[in-house]
Amino acid sequence: MRVLGVDPGLTRCGLGVVDGLSGRRLRLVAVEVARSSATDEVDQRLLEIERRIEEFLEEHAPDTVAVERVFAQHNVSTVMGTAQVAGIALVAAARRRIPVAVHTPSEVKAAVTGNGRAGKAQVQTMVAQLLGLDERPRPADAADALALAICHLWRPQGAMGAPQRPPGSLTAAQRAWAAAEQAARRR
Repeated sequence: MRVLGVDPGLTRCGLGVVDGLSGRRLRLVAVEVARSSATDEVDQRLLEIERRIEEFLEEHAPDTVAVERVFAQHNVSTVMGTAQVAGIALVAAARRRIPVAVHTPSEVKAAVTGNGRAGKAQVQTMVAQLLGLDERPRPADAADALALAICHLWRPQGAMGAPQRPPGSLTAAQRAWAAAEQAARRR
C-alpha cells in the first residue's frame, strides 16, 4: 500500500510518501516540503501549495492520503491557514477518488514513537529508524508527513477507527528510541 502523508501548513506543507504493509518493512518513496511566501496573498499561497499536492498525487499515485487533523490553537490565522491547506489536500484526493484518513497529532506520535506527547526530535528520530534513513528527515514538517503515512499504514481507520499496529511494532519503536537516546547521550 502506498500512502501520501500531508502535514498541512500555509507556509510549509509536509508531503511524504511511504510504501508498506502492516507488519512489513516500510519504504520511503518521496518527501518534500511545499512552501509559500508569507508576503504573497493567501489565494496565491494556497494555489502554490495546491499545485505541489496535485503534482505529488500525479507523480506517486498513492492508494490513500493521510492528513493531519487540524487542532485548536490560540493563533487563529495559523489554524485558518492549516485548515485551508488540509481542505485542499482532501479535495485533491477526492477529485481522484483516493480514500482519505484524518489522524490526530497525538495519534501519529503514539503510532510512531509509542508516546502521544513525543517531541519533534523524537518523531524525527523514529521516522528515520522506521524507514532505515541515515539521518533524520528535516525540517520537522517533512518528518511529520512521513509519520502521518506510517501512522496510517498501522492505523488505517484514522482518528475515528480503532488503532491497529503490526504485532510488536510499538515495543520495537520504543526500543529504537531508547537506543537512539542512549547513543545521543554518549556523544
